Amino acid sequence: MPFNPSKWHFDIDEYLNPWIPPAPWKYVPYPIAHFFGYRPNHPRPLGNIAIIFWAFIGILSSLTIIELVGRAIPSFEEHGTPMIIGSFGAAAVLEFYAIESPLAQPRNAILSQIFASIIGVGISKLFALGPVSRDLTWLGGSLSCACATAFMALTGTVHPPAGATAMLAVVDKAVVNLGWFLLPVMILGSVLMQSVALLLNNIQRRFPVYWWTPGEVGRRKMQPQAGEKSNSESGSDTSSKLEITRTRNLEEGRVVEEESKVVIRRGLVLIPEDVYISAEEKTYLEELSLRL
Repeated sequence: MPFNPSKWHFDIDEYLNPWIPPAPWKYVPYPIAHFFGYRPNHPRPLGNIAIIFWAFIGILSSLTIIELVGRAIPSFEEHGTPMIIGSFGAAAVLEFYAIESPLAQPRNAILSQIFASIIGVGISKLFALGPVSRDLTWLGGSLSCACATAFMALTGTVHPPAGATAMLAVVDKAVVNLGWFLLPVMILGSVLMQSVALLLNNIQRRFPVYWWTPGEVGRRKMQPQAGEKSNSESGSDTSSKLEITRTRNLEEGRVVEEESKVVIRRGLVLIPEDVYISAEEKTYLEELSLRL
């Protein structure tokens, strides 16, 4: 194989998804499952005025609750915790306005803040060991944001506000003084924001679009037996699947690869292995396949 780093691709979900259990909401009473994002049918689209209204209510409510809860916890006051970490403002815009974005889903919103807090505080502690650490704060801030972004990208948890969290952990004195206490602060704030989002975003809209990934979870790969047809071929599977394929045929005794093509059938999307698509594009194609 030729050495071509520009085509290297790593998808952690290929290794994690078989071990992640599928969401149980379809087995939960619908009035409860509704507020966890489960819908038997696709919700009707809303006009932008209604979306803006609920975004306003959600952002106002979630940030107010985070601030009030923080003020009511004695340990927060003892550690000199700021009224609110600035990155929650950006997170609120995603969680209540761009709620269908992959960047706003629970996996990204919560895990990213945990990873970013650990990376940011860790880099802040390392830079504090040097005698000229204050002169290198500018470098530590940019390094922490870059490292957090790279780690989020590799783990499928990209959430832009978390990049700000990592940087604040190095450059903002009030946040730097928190040290490792920043971790519980961010976890609590993220959980509170997600709780408000589950309540308000499911009144007229749907949130989350998925909890872990738009791809299939909980099913380990098995080698098909000879003469056995897959569910997708027999038409008995109504769930959406996305598969990576390579199309070949025989021509004059040799294998010839055909031109790449994307195949969309009901509940099935076939993507050539040399075509890279983002998580957002995957979600769109899978939803499109269910409309056929």
